[in-house]
Amino acid sequence: MTASDSEKSSQREVEARDDPHNSPQDRRLLRKVDLRLLPILTLLYLLSFLDRTNIGNAKIDGLTTDLRISPSAYNTALALYFVGYVLFEIPANCSLKHFSPQLWLPTLTLVWGIVSLAQGLVKNQAGLFGIRFLLGVTEAGLFPGVIYTFSVYYRRRERSWRVAVFFGGAALAGAFGGVFAYAIGLMDGVGGRRGWQWIFIIEGAFTSAISLVAYFIVPTWSHQAKFLSEEERSRLLERLQADSDAGVHQSFRWSSVRSAFGDHLVWAYALLFHGFAFALYSLSLFLPTIIAGLGFKTWQAQLYVHFVALDCHTGSKNRQDDGSPNTVASLAIGGTVWLSSRWNMRAPFIISAAAVSIIGYIILLTCTTPGVQYFGVHLAAAGIYTGNALLLSWPGENVSGQTKRAVAVAMQITIGDIGAIAGCLVYRPSLSSDLYRTPNLIAIGYLLFAILMATYLWVIMARENKRRERLLADRKGDDLSEADEDKLRLGDRSIYYIYQL
Repeated sequence: MTASDSEKSSQREVEARDDPHNSPQDRRLLRKVDLRLLPILTLLYLLSFLDRTNIGNAKIDGLTTDLRISPSAYNTALALYFVGYVLFEIPANCSLKHFSPQLWLPTLTLVWGIVSLAQGLVKNQAGLFGIRFLLGVTEAGLFPGVIYTFSVYYRRRERSWRVAVFFGGAALAGAFGGVFAYAIGLMDGVGGRRGWQWIFIIEGAFTSAISLVAYFIVPTWSHQAKFLSEEERSRLLERLQADSDAGVHQSFRWSSVRSAFGDHLVWAYALLFHGFAFALYSLSLFLPTIIAGLGFKTWQAQLYVHFVALDCHTGSKNRQDDGSPNTVASLAIGGTVWLSSRWNMRAPFIISAAAVSIIGYIILLTCTTPGVQYFGVHLAAAGIYTGNALLLSWPGENVSGQTKRAVAVAMQITIGDIGAIAGCLVYRPSLSSDLYRTPNLIAIGYLLFAILMATYLWVIMARENKRRERLLADRKGDDLSEADEDKLRLGDRSIYYIYQL
């Protein structure tokens, strides 16, 4: 054994002593859970994000021309998706508590796949408006449902990395969506249908097919997990019970719903995502149009979203291994979340991600060379996707009480996606001059607001952690113990509960 191997072995022994639930057996158990949850749930979210954003690819492939949709009506169609999404997120996550992830999540995928396919069959503006609203309704339950499912399989400090991998599916959808759209667009005229119609039909059919497979892979609740042995399931629940309420099965409670709505921290998580969501969805929906605005043709815009780079000095097209904005974002997510998990911190990395995005927008606004502007798009995408990957796991780590957590996660995405509605309406044709200069300035404002919210959460939770530590230290000799039932009832209000910063 080398000196390096000895050091690593000693480090693992120290970690095992500090954390009795981080033994080699626990790590093997986690890998088994990861292999069961992460691939299929990440794939479902990739398909969800692809099906909601492929309208941007369809637009530059002739959608608005063929259906005679005005630029403002197109933005309305985008906004209607998020209206449906916002209205049904909290009811969808409450419904998850009455069913199970194994039934609920694949069913949602099947239904939205059919709706997505139907986008390729619309004949007029009214049809597009209706189908986009319905797509938002059917997709609303997936993301909060998956975040909640993670919370009943992983300890709090283990969730952020898994949520980041899962959310990375959105970046991959953006990275490969342009390639798929370009390839499918070549079917223009096949069967008497336009290329943009085939984009919706083929991608929707693929989603529906995957949903049928998902019924056999997506697991149910952790206390009923059939892919684990009895011994593994007991160990999993033991780990969860030592960390939070996730190892205990709790029934739906309306009092917990009221508690979520009355918690200022829950609202802060929601407003934090609101700031990031404006930039996230406006960038993902309008990225092909923005790149086309740099002076490239439709097929180039589709592909530049994925892998064609520009020379930063001349703006000429070159085959460099620079990667697309979305590919770079995927790499940024992986590196940043690893550091965040290593240091067990969220707030400083979220703030830094927002700052990187702001720098990217400033470059896009102030530079005139296409290559430099394209570099700015890379920075904006990397910061936006990374910040979202971190912030979306935060309430799942810090809100205790299963029903309260389910509502808090859904609230975060609901309030956040109102920012997406605003983004769709702000990035309108009348403000499209200079590569959407005014909307991009507004995006910077939203990101500054997100920095404010992250700072608020960081300061308030750090102060509360210190207060609880002082209370326990000052009264160390007194009986401050809480019965397990009281800890479950109090949840994140228990003096023994430590917030993840």
